[in-house]
Amino acid sequence: MSLSTLHYIYDPMCGWCYGAAPLVEAARGMLGEGLIQAHAGGMMMGAQRRPITPELRRYVNEADQRIADLSGQPFGAAYKSGLLNDTGAVLDSEPPITAILAANQVASQGLALLARVQKAHYVEGRRVAERQVLSDLAADIGIDRAGFESAYDGLAGQATRDHVIATRALMDRLGATGFPSLAIERDGAFTRVELAPYLGRPDAWLAFLGLHFPAKQEVQA
Repeated sequence: MSLSTLHYIYDPMCGWCYGAAPLVEAARGMLGEGLIQAHAGGMMMGAQRRPITPELRRYVNEADQRIADLSGQPFGAAYKSGLLNDTGAVLDSEPPITAILAANQVASQGLALLARVQKAHYVEGRRVAERQVLSDLAADIGIDRAGFESAYDGLAGQATRDHVIATRALMDRLGATGFPSLAIERDGAFTRVELAPYLGRPDAWLAFLGLHFPAKQEVQA
């Protein structure tokens, strides 16, 4: 039997990816991480890194309100009144991407760490671009700290950038222009999936997935 794969293109600093987090968690619960491939897009890497400024804060607050309205996802006071007023903080996708790759390599828990990073950022208002914070978050979900940090060191820099380059190539192939983007692959053919209609509707999302992933696949994960 040919197995389908759900490809999830995300960025840890993308608010709409946080809005979609309950759908990703529902997919993990149904399929397991084995049938989901996560691809980080590097939205805020290199020259796109952003310090917190009043202009950025206004833009982000407006976007966050739309995300909350559509998805029901919470944005904590420590984030809204704390982190977004922390002019020493920098929004940088690269360190959390490296951490998620490391979590996947060490413990096949990349998506679990992504969810933990999103909560730490959007609810707890923590600086998730800092290595110590990322190491603490990995430990929070049960990943061995020493193993995680060793993997992080090996994946930092070029390996992370190569992953992002590969993600961008996949986005070009799919015609995807933003985050989050999803596609189902079966027998080498990709079908784009629009997430927007399912925001805040995990039951409808699971019903959709059930049409594309036979029940037998659940034991394959």
